[in-house]
Amino acid sequence: MRSRALVSRRALLGAGALAAVAWPLPAARTVAGCAEWGARVPAEQPEVVPRRPERVLVHHTATENVGDTSERHAFELARFFQRLHTDDRGWGDTGQHFTISRGGRVLEGRHGSLAALRSGDRLVEGAHCPGQNRTSVGIENEGTYVTETPPAAQWDALVWMCARVCRQYDIPPTEIHGHRDFYGDTVCPGDAFYALLPRLRADVALAL
Repeated sequence: MRSRALVSRRALLGAGALAAVAWPLPAARTVAGCAEWGARVPAEQPEVVPRRPERVLVHHTATENVGDTSERHAFELARFFQRLHTDDRGWGDTGQHFTISRGGRVLEGRHGSLAALRSGDRLVEGAHCPGQNRTSVGIENEGTYVTETPPAAQWDALVWMCARVCRQYDIPPTEIHGHRDFYGDTVCPGDAFYALLPRLRADVALAL
């Protein structure tokens, strides 16, 4: 049964893009913490909000859709965004709470986000969406998805991560949204990705 599903998926996806076909539940995985990927000490210690977030916001990085799926690349990506957000934008640290590479590597973004998630009763204030930084978990997905869709490995990791966040914080999957839903001056997470959000909510509900 699983083999037939995978064969069908490959036939429909071609070069690995996502399509509305039957997917096996995502495998268990881990989140690489800031220390693991070599984060700098944040310029400002993020504030901890002493309550559960209300929703999940999905973003794309608007970077190149690279073919490098290695852990090394994922760690370099995390360091790049910390430098960009700290040095160029003055946010004190990485803006989003978590980042998912195109290879399906899940990384902590802003310092303290993983510890807050494990606690299940608090949130580190982010810098990923004005008006939502104290009430939403921001998950950034490497790539640009205006016309392309996320590769399978990234999608599976996103489903797993959203399910973990929803379970820990008691957030219903219906509260998974795109960045553009709360910030009008952006196409994030891209038209093609945004169209898949109903599927994402359904897959997360199934994983839960």
